[in-house]
Amino acid sequence: MKIINPLIIVLVLVALAYFGVKAGLTALFGVVIPYIAIVIFLLGFIYKVIGWAKSPVPFRIPTTCGQEKSLPWIKQNKLDNPSSTLGVVIRMALEIFLFRSLFRNTKAEVYEGAKLKYGSNKWLWLGGIVFHWSFLIILVRHSRLFLEPIPGFITFLEKADSFMQVGVPLFYMTDAGILAAVTYLFLRRVVEPQIKYLSMPADYFPLYLILSIAITGVLMRYFIRVDVVNIKALARGLVTFQPTIPDGIGVLFYIHLFLVSVLAIYFPFSKLMHLGGVFLSPTRNLANNNRAVRHINPWNPDIKIRTYEEYEDEFREHMKKVGLPVDKE
Repeated sequence: MKIINPLIIVLVLVALAYFGVKAGLTALFGVVIPYIAIVIFLLGFIYKVIGWAKSPVPFRIPTTCGQEKSLPWIKQNKLDNPSSTLGVVIRMALEIFLFRSLFRNTKAEVYEGAKLKYGSNKWLWLGGIVFHWSFLIILVRHSRLFLEPIPGFITFLEKADSFMQVGVPLFYMTDAGILAAVTYLFLRRVVEPQIKYLSMPADYFPLYLILSIAITGVLMRYFIRVDVVNIKALARGLVTFQPTIPDGIGVLFYIHLFLVSVLAIYFPFSKLMHLGGVFLSPTRNLANNNRAVRHINPWNPDIKIRTYEEYEDEFREHMKKVGLPVDKE
């Protein structure tokens, strides 16, 4: 049920948008809900980030995989165990853009004879990096709907994404990439027993939601024609706070927009917030300089210390009655 229930919720959301638009509630699904989604996304994101930023870090706890800086004649691993801000920046850049730690992921399996063997496991890294980069490129490409004139880097990105020039309209590689990556990430949670046991409904729901968004987007581009001019008019109206509801957009677009709005609302309260959390993770964004710098725990309370003389002055008579030695009579 933890696999089926999230799917039912997404299907209900699709049906809600479909019947709502058919009932004439285009302003609700085209203007009101997107505005609410953006406000909740921004406020929720900011609230989460500020909360994490206020959390004190009592000591340096970076996750390290190499030799830290110590004696001059011992070679330091400056990327896996950085001791400077520059090293941390390079390490974070490799982590954010290339998923370096996931690339080095290993898989342990038990073979006959109770032998435990470790091997390289790059499929999760490949699925993750294809998904995230495809999602980012698609998101940037969508900015052409409300930007006029269209910036040159977006035009270049579109040409690079469709350089294979398959069919008309041009085929975007990221469309296939995000569908393949989300499908792999879903099947991984269903097929592998260990991952399936650990997975919760909160792990399946965003996969179904993102897959539904990708499917509706692909349908609009390649199979079911929509009025792009009216869609641009709606998008520019939303951005300029002069919303209009053009006629003839089509119910599929409103379903797509509603699912995107639900994702934006759900984002700050889900595991998807690793988008902001990765920058504030003390296991990643701290230099390992514990041998060079003394770090004081900010959680340490201000404790008043009593000397033994003060203690004896308070309990001297009681100590005498039970026969304990005292320094002063």
